Amino acid sequence: REKSRKTGEDQNRKRQTRQSKTKLRLRLRLRSKPKETDKASPQIRNAWDELKTVKQNLQDMGLSLGMKGMLPIKNKKASTKLESLGSQLVEASLRGEDRTTCSTDMTEYVQYMVKEHNQDYKAMARDKKNYYQVTPKQIKRKVELYKRCHPEEYAVFIASLEGNRVSVK
Repeated sequence: REKSRKTGEDQNRKRQTRQSKTKLRLRLRLRSKPKETDKASPQIRNAWDELKTVKQNLQDMGLSLGMKGMLPIKNKKASTKLESLGSQLVEASLRGEDRTTCSTDMTEYVQYMVKEHNQDYKAMARDKKNYYQVTPKQIKRKVELYKRCHPEEYAVFIASLEGNRVSVK
């Protein structure tokens, strides 16, 4: 009997590891509460229940963690938290401002190409200033990006080009 106590032969290792894993999981769940600095929307923060899993919380809000089980919502409790979902949908439908910008090098490149070749993208691709051997489609995309990023500047640039062309003729 003394020998088994020292070597631990009488202990159930499988049960010990299972118990330690569940304790660890509970400790981690309690420790990983969302912080106030998280970027979660206030509606989600208000509807979130700390005692439930992520999947259960999302199902209560009428959302899904993955693609499985997307169709019929069987949980009738979800309708109580769907008001928060409605306000989120309204916020999501509002379009944010476009933050894409063009580098100064690209704007100079596009302005040079448009000034020299107007809308002839094949000629732009053959131009000596096309150092990176950009294809005509890539140049067209760059011009369209410049138009989208700086519409007022592009309009002024085109107007000045047309003014120069009229004075030259």
